[in-house]
Amino acid sequence: MTVPASVANLGGGFDTLGVAVQLYLRLRVVDVRDDGGTTLSVVKSTPAVRGRNSVERAFEAMARWTGLKTPSVFVEAESDIPMAAGLGSSAAATVAGVRMFERVTQPLPDGVLLAVATSLEGHADNAAAALHGGLTSVIEREGEEPIALRWQWPEELRLIVATPSVGLSTSKARAALADSVPRKDAVFNLQRVLGLVHALQEGDYGRLREAVRDRLHQPARTALIPQLDTVLALDDPEILGSFLSGAGPSVAVLARRDFDRLERLLQSIYERANCPVTVRTLGVHQSSEATREAVASAQGRTV
Repeated sequence: MTVPASVANLGGGFDTLGVAVQLYLRLRVVDVRDDGGTTLSVVKSTPAVRGRNSVERAFEAMARWTGLKTPSVFVEAESDIPMAAGLGSSAAATVAGVRMFERVTQPLPDGVLLAVATSLEGHADNAAAALHGGLTSVIEREGEEPIALRWQWPEELRLIVATPSVGLSTSKARAALADSVPRKDAVFNLQRVLGLVHALQEGDYGRLREAVRDRLHQPARTALIPQLDTVLALDDPEILGSFLSGAGPSVAVLARRDFDRLERLLQSIYERANCPVTVRTLGVHQSSEATREAVASAQGRTV
C-alpha cells in the first residue's frame, strides 16, 4: 500500500486546501494472525520513528470508532516523506493506518475515514488530500463527520518544493499565529482562495500568482522559515506562484516547464544563505485511493 504526501494551504487556503503529491509512504504486510487481536504492529520503519507510530495509532483508533475486530497485522513501513517538513508525513502515516484497517475489515464510508484521521491529526486538510488524491478542500462540522471536496489538478502543473534541513513542528508554527484576524484580511484570503480554485479548473494560470497570496499565516511565520520571503518574492517568468507548504519549513513554487532550471534557482537561494536544502519537482497524485504498487518518487538533490 502506498499513501501520498501532501502540500496544504496553497497560500490563502489556510486549514482548507490540500493537494496530494508524488512522494510516498509505503506499507508492506509481513504477517497476519487470525487471532482477533485487532492490532497493527510496525515491525520495521525506515526512517526509524521515535515513540508510538502514527500508523499503529490510527489502526487502533479505527477499531475503537467502528467496534470491528481484525486479525493481528504486522507491517514494515518505508517513507520518502521528510518529517516535520510541511509535507504531511504525519497525515500520510495516519491515513495508512485507517486504510490498512479498512483493507482487513470491510469498505467504510469516506466520512468515517476522514473523521478518524482528523481526530488524530487535528486538521483535515492534509488527511483529505492523502485519502482522496488530487486537490481537496474540507468542511469541518461540529459534532459531525467532515466533508471532503475533490477537484482534478491540471496535469501540466508541477510543484517545485524546497525543504531546508531544519525541522519545524506544526505546534510551533501554529503558536506564531494570532488568535483573531482583521476582517479585511479574512476577505482578502476568501477572494484569493476562490480565485485559486477557479484558475486551476479553468487553466487560467496567469491568475495564480495573485491567487496564492495570503495574509492569515505566511506573514506570521516568516521569522521561522528560512528564505520564505525570498522565495515568495521571486520574479521569474516560469514561476506561476509561490507559497509556504503547510506549516513549513518547505516552500513550493508552481510551474509547468523549465523545472531543472527552477530547481537550481531555489538551490542557489539556500546555498547563498548557507542553509542545506533538498529540492524536488513533484507531480500531483491524482488517484482517489492509496495504491498497492510501489511508485517511484523523486530523489531530490541535496546541497
